Amino acid sequence: MSTPRQPSGGSGNGRRQPPKGAAPRAAAPRGQSAGKAQPAKGQPAKGQPAKGQPAKGQPVKGQSVKGQPAKGQPAKGQPAKAAAARTPRAPQQRRPEGRPPARSQAAVRPRRPQRPKALRLAEPKRRLRVITVVMSLVFSVFAGRLVQLQLLDSDALAADANTNRYLNIPITAERGSITSSDGVALAATVDAYDITADPAMFTPAATGIPDAPEQAAALLSPILGVPKDKIAADLHTPKTRYKRLAAQQTPATKSQISDLKAGLEKQAGSRTCQAQKRQLTKAADQGGRTRVDNECANPLAGVFNRETQKRIYPADGLAANLVGFVNGEGEGAGGLELQYQKQLAGKDGHSSYAQAGGRLVPTAGGSMDPAVPGTDVKLTINRDIQWAAQRALTDQVANSGAEKGYVVVQDVKTGQVLAMATAPGFNPNDLSTAKQSQMGNAALVDAYEPGSTAKLMTLGAVLDTGKATWDTKVTVPYPLVRAGQQFKDDVVHNTWYLTLAGVLAKSSNIGTIEAMETLGDGDQLKANQILDSYMRKFGVAQPTGLNFPGETAGKLKKPEDLVASEKYNTSFGQGPMQMNALQATSVYSTIANGGVRVAPSIVQGTTSPDGKYTATPPGEQTRVVSEETAKTLTSMLESVVDDEQGTGGKAAIPGYRVAGKTGTANRGAANGVGYDGYTASFIGFAPADAPRYTVSCTLQGPVNGHFGGQLCGPVFKQVMEFTLKTMQVPPSGSEAPNLPVEWKP
Repeated sequence: MSTPRQPSGGSGNGRRQPPKGAAPRAAAPRGQSAGKAQPAKGQPAKGQPAKGQPAKGQPVKGQSVKGQPAKGQPAKGQPAKAAAARTPRAPQQRRPEGRPPARSQAAVRPRRPQRPKALRLAEPKRRLRVITVVMSLVFSVFAGRLVQLQLLDSDALAADANTNRYLNIPITAERGSITSSDGVALAATVDAYDITADPAMFTPAATGIPDAPEQAAALLSPILGVPKDKIAADLHTPKTRYKRLAAQQTPATKSQISDLKAGLEKQAGSRTCQAQKRQLTKAADQGGRTRVDNECANPLAGVFNRETQKRIYPADGLAANLVGFVNGEGEGAGGLELQYQKQLAGKDGHSSYAQAGGRLVPTAGGSMDPAVPGTDVKLTINRDIQWAAQRALTDQVANSGAEKGYVVVQDVKTGQVLAMATAPGFNPNDLSTAKQSQMGNAALVDAYEPGSTAKLMTLGAVLDTGKATWDTKVTVPYPLVRAGQQFKDDVVHNTWYLTLAGVLAKSSNIGTIEAMETLGDGDQLKANQILDSYMRKFGVAQPTGLNFPGETAGKLKKPEDLVASEKYNTSFGQGPMQMNALQATSVYSTIANGGVRVAPSIVQGTTSPDGKYTATPPGEQTRVVSEETAKTLTSMLESVVDDEQGTGGKAAIPGYRVAGKTGTANRGAANGVGYDGYTASFIGFAPADAPRYTVSCTLQGPVNGHFGGQLCGPVFKQVMEFTLKTMQVPPSGSEAPNLPVEWKP
C-alpha cells in the first residue's frame, strides 16, 4: 500500500503548501527541476523509507523474514560469522541537527523483502574429474612419444646418434717386410701418421667463421705439400665425418701440425674470444654476432692424426726393380710388392669411439677390431751379390751407351736367383725422380731375340740325338744360301774347317745351320720339329713359374708355321723366337746341372703373423738332355773362353774354369718391324768342373761396340768372380780340356 498524498492547499499557483508548522521548503538545487516535489530536509524521498523504517521488502530490525534468520542469527547450515556478514544493513540517514525526523502522516506498511541470491560453490568432484581427464590426455601424449622413441624408432635414432657421436677409424695392418736371403730388410714398414679431418667441424656453425676450410687449407698446404684447393674441397663435405688429407707423414710433420693447432686453440680460448662465441647464440637485436674474429677461430680444430705405417726401402735402389714399390695408399703397385700384395698387406681393422668437440670421450665406450699384420717374404736374393751385379751393370750401360741392361745370377742346383739387376734403376723411396720405363723389371718383362747364346740348345739337340759329336767335322762356307736367302757369320771369311766344338767356339751361324739340318735327315720340317721340342724343354716360350707381374713367356713360332728363312735362323737365336733374361740364364743352368732343368725361384719362404716359417717348395726338375750331353756341351763352352779363337776370352777368371757363350743379335725394332741396333750378351757358369752358379749379362742397344764378348764378357767376369768369393767357392782343381776347334782338310 502506498503512502497517502498530501491535501492541496489554497495557493492559487497550484503549488503544494507545506503543512502548518512545517519548515519552509528549500530552493531546488541548480540544475534540478523546480516542478518536482523534493523531500523536506530530514524527510525521506519518495520511495525511500523513513528513518528507522525498513525499506520495502526489507525485514524490520529484530525480525526475520520467512525462511531467513534474524540479524545476528546464522543461516541454516552456515557459520554465524558468515551469516552476519551477508545480512544487509539498513541505510543510515543522517539526521539534521536540532530537528526531529519528519514522520509520515500515514502508517507505512512494510513490503515483503526480496530473497537474496545464494552463492553457488563449484563441485569438487566435477573439478577433479576435469583435471584427471586433462592430465590423462597429456600423459597419453607423453607416453605415445616415449613408445615411438624407445620402441618404434629406437634403432634409427640410436644409429643417427652414433653417426654423429661415434667415429669409425680404420686401423691399417702393418705391412709385412721383404728381406734378402740373410734376413736384412729390402722393404720395411715404419711408424707414420695419416693427417685426417672431420669435415663436419669446419661448418660456419661449428667454427664461427664462414671460410674455415679455406683457412685450414692455407695453413696445411705448405706443410703437407698438397694443393690448397684439394684440401679445401675435402673439407667442404660436412656429411662425411672422415677425410684423409695426407697419408704416411713423418713424425716431424705430425708434430708441426699438432703444435700449430695447439697454438690456435690457446688463442681461441682467451676471455675475449669466449665472449664472442657466447654472442653467437644471441639474436642481433640483443647484441649477438654472426661470426667471430679470425683471431678467435681455430680452423684446425677438426684436424687430427692417425698412427699408421710408411713403407721404406733401407737399401734405396738395391733390387728395386725386383722388390717393386707401393703407391700413395700403401698398396703394392709394382714388382713383388704387387705380386704378394694380399700376403704382405694383412687384414685391416677398425676402431670406434665417441667424441665430443673432436676429443675422445673415455667413458662412452667403443669397439675395436684389431688389425692382423701382413706376412713377411724372404727372398733368395743375396744383398752383396745383388750390389755387385748392379754396380758392374750400371757402369757398363753408361760406358757402352746402351739403352738398358740386365744381369741375372742363379744357383744351378736349386734354381734360386741370387741376383737380378737392371739398369737404369730407380729409388722407390723417391718415385718422383723415376721414369715409367725404369720402374719395371726388364729382366723378366723384356722379350728379345737372344742371338748366338741360343746355339747351345741347337747343338745340344744334335748331340743328344746322336747326330754328331763334339769332334764332328763341319765345313763352313761363306755365305750359305738357304730358302733363297744368304746366311752369313759375323765376320767375312774363307771356308772354315771346324769341329762341332769349333762351330760353338767361333759362334758360326752357318755351321749351326748345317748341324741343325742333320736332325731331320734331309727333312727340314722334321728338323724344325725336333729343335722346337728341345727349345721348349729348355724353357723357351714357357712360363718361368715366378708369376711376376708383367713377366713375358717369350715367343717361339710353331715349326709348321715357319716360312722361308725362319726355318733356319731360329737355330742361332734370331727370327720368330724371343726369350727373357731369366729364361736364357736357365738354359745354361740346365747344362751346368747335368742336363736337368730346375724351375727358377726368387722367394725362399714366408713367415706368417704367428711366426710360422713356410719354405718355398723346391723347383720342379725336368730332364732336358742326358748327363753325357751336358758334360760334352760344358767342355765345348770352355773352348769359347779359353781357346785363342774363342769369342769369350774376356770372361776368363784366373783360378777357375769358366764355361760360357757370347751372343750378338740384331735387335728388333720398337715398332715390331725389322731390326734396329744390337743385343749384346754373355752367359756362362763356373767352376766348369763343378758348376755352382750361372751369370748372364745382356745389353740392349749399345752404341760403343756391339759384340757380346767385348761388352758383357767383362761384366760376367766381375760379377762371377765376386760371387765365387762371396760364396767361398774353391778354385778349380784341374785344367780345361781345350777341345780342338779346327781340322785340316
